[in-house]
This record gives sequence, C-alpha cells and structure tokens, in this order.
Amino acid sequence: MTKHIKNIKLLNEQSELINSSVTIDNGKIIAIGGKQPEGAEIIDGNGNLLAPGFVDLHVHLREPGFEHKETIATGSASAAKGGFTTICAMPNTKPVPDSVENLQLINGLIKESAVVRVLPYGSLTVAQSGDERTNLANLKAHGAVAFSDDGVGVQLAATMFEQMKDAAKLDMVVVAHCEDNSLIYDGVMHEGKRNKELGLPGIPSVCESVQIARDVLLAEAAGARYHVCHVSTKESVRAVRDAKAAGIRVTAEVCPHHLLLEEMDIPGDDANWKMNPPLRALEDKDSLHAALLDGTIDCISTDHAPHTVEEKCCGMVGAPFGIVGFETAFPLLYTQFVETGKWTLKQLIDWMTVKPAQIFNLPYGKIEVGASADLIIIDLNKEQTIHAEEFVSKGRNTPFNGWAAKGWPIMTIFEGNIVYKEEK
Repeated sequence: MTKHIKNIKLLNEQSELINSSVTIDNGKIIAIGGKQPEGAEIIDGNGNLLAPGFVDLHVHLREPGFEHKETIATGSASAAKGGFTTICAMPNTKPVPDSVENLQLINGLIKESAVVRVLPYGSLTVAQSGDERTNLANLKAHGAVAFSDDGVGVQLAATMFEQMKDAAKLDMVVVAHCEDNSLIYDGVMHEGKRNKELGLPGIPSVCESVQIARDVLLAEAAGARYHVCHVSTKESVRAVRDAKAAGIRVTAEVCPHHLLLEEMDIPGDDANWKMNPPLRALEDKDSLHAALLDGTIDCISTDHAPHTVEEKCCGMVGAPFGIVGFETAFPLLYTQFVETGKWTLKQLIDWMTVKPAQIFNLPYGKIEVGASADLIIIDLNKEQTIHAEEFVSKGRNTPFNGWAAKGWPIMTIFEGNIVYKEEK
C-alpha cells in the first residue's frame, strides 16, 4: 500500500532542515515532496527529522549457538528501535559461516526472524581458527556481504595475504579485528594509568596498531579492499592515514564508546566497561575525533555485542568483552557532539548511513526516488534517560546506563513497513 509521510524535515547538503514529505510504495521511495496521493496511508511526522535508516557494518547477533545472549529476532528488533535498517552480522556464531551449508543455515534464520535487513559475513578461516582458509567465492555466491574473522585477529600473515588475494579477485572487502595475540598479555583493559590504579592487567596499544600496519601492506600487495574494525588508538589512526596517503584501498570505522569515553572514565572493576578494543587514553580519543573529521576514519559502527547479566557480573577478569550499542548510538552521539557544535547533524547522519554503505557498495543509506524505503523519524528534541532494563536487546551490558540523551528515533520503516514505533 502507498504511504505518504507528511510534515517532516529533510536534511539538505548544507545541513539545513527543510520542510518536505516522502511517498513510498512497494518498498521504494516514489516521490519526495509533491502532493499527497489519493488513498495513501498517512504518517504524520509532526515536524520531526526524516533520515535514512542507519547502516551498521559491525554487529553481533549471537544466533546460532549463543541464543542466551541474543537472537536474530531480538537483535534486529533492537536495531530497529535504534534506527538501524541494515546491519552486517559478524561470523562468531556456532556454527561459524565458514561453508555454504553453514551460511545457508544462517540465511534461513535471518529470513525467518529478522525485522530489518541482516547481511551475514563469511569467515576468513574455518571455525575462525586462523589456519585453514575458507572458499571465499562460494561464500560470496551464497550471500556473504564481506569476509572477516572478527573477534580474533588473523595471526598468520600468509593466511591473511592469500585470503586478501582471493577477495581481490571477487572485488569483496576483507574486514579485520586487529589484535596480535602475542601482545595481549591476558589484559582486560587498556594498559595505561587506570589499569594500574585498579590493579588489572592491561592491553598495550601496539597490540592493535602493529596488526593494522601489517595488514595495510598485505592489502597493498594483494590489491585488496581492506576495512579496519573499531579503531581505538592514535598509532592505529596514523597507520590508516599513512596507508590512505599511499593509495592503499583501506577504510576504517570507529565505535561510539571510543568517541565518548576514555580509560579514566572507568569507575572500577565493572565488566560493563569491558570491551575489545578497550577504552584507551584521552589522547587516543582525541585522535579518533580528528581522524573522523579529516576522513581518515570513514564511518561509525556500534560493535553491538550482547552478553548476559550473569556473564557480566563477575568483574573484569572473568567477564567476556563487549557492550551493546544499537539503542543508544544516535542519541548519545547527537547529544555529545551535534548539540555541542563539534559536528554538524549532516556529518553524524552521513557517518551512520551513506558512508558505511559506500564501503560495501550497498545501495542503502540514502533518501532518493527509487531507493529502498528504509527510513527513520527522529525527534531531535526528545530527551530521556537511558535505562538498560528497557532495552529490546537481551543484552543489558552498557556503560551508559543512567545517562541523559537527546534525539531519539520514534519510528523506523524498513522496505516501506513500520518495524518500530515509539509507544506513547
């Protein structure tokens, strides 16, 4: 059925809000502005912002294998509540999508229960072991959006190099969680000032940056497209910036928590503050901001990583890494950076829509005639406190519980259908 979204504001190239309307039919945008079609279902935007649905290149939905943490149903519903309409699911599931059979299993689960677009990764190695290489051509043919062993860095340079060469032939992106296992030292947070104060083992920054430096050179030699997950250190930023200057086809993402927090914010031995990579030093956080603004870092991804309350209640040493991110990402970033004048609204929207879509050559993240009707209505004036117990996600593991934030999605439309609507 035709839907007409009236009384909304669209963001133009000058970051100005202009009054408009959008008409959608058959899952597509068919008009921007213009008259209300006769017989159309009317959605009143009440003067709020209409933005493209957010695109997240880095999420963990846990299903199959870890449904006690999250499912495709709960994770995609959480994404919809946060305004995300396209999410790329990492391969650290059980089974791992390392074969056509396993990838088809995951595709079936997605078709059965996802309420937004879920695009699965294929793994680079069998069982994410870092050793035996997967058949990338077969995985691409059955719907893999990109290739990664996310959660673990590929330790053997030869394995990464050979898979980069195969990915280059397929014009597909290799995506990397960069971490040299020999430099982790059983750390649970950043090796800096705060870990010493808390008496907790630290993870040095070089653990991440040394593998990025290796990988960009491998990508250059292989002619591959290479994307760096969750950049967190100033040295990593330097490696990516230098690689881009050399013409290497590298892109990078940053997570909201690394932009918003640093090591000294950690209140104590609380695993809701345990993430990988960890919260780094203030100078690292400042470097990430600068890199986002100058284009060294291309986009923002959440690294949504749910765990159970029981898993996260045992302190930093015993708990798994990861925090949830879907339902808080936009309001937190809008409040801390757009409202304070550090970013424009258009910059934030672009980093969460068109920029990530471009990295994987996805036709999403935009409002134009003929595009998929993936849209969000955002009330930029709505302010509320974050309450983890109200999350749609099964995960409650967030350091932002109790924070006040402004600018909340109140409706999410995926392929023309309303998949989230704020309860009045």
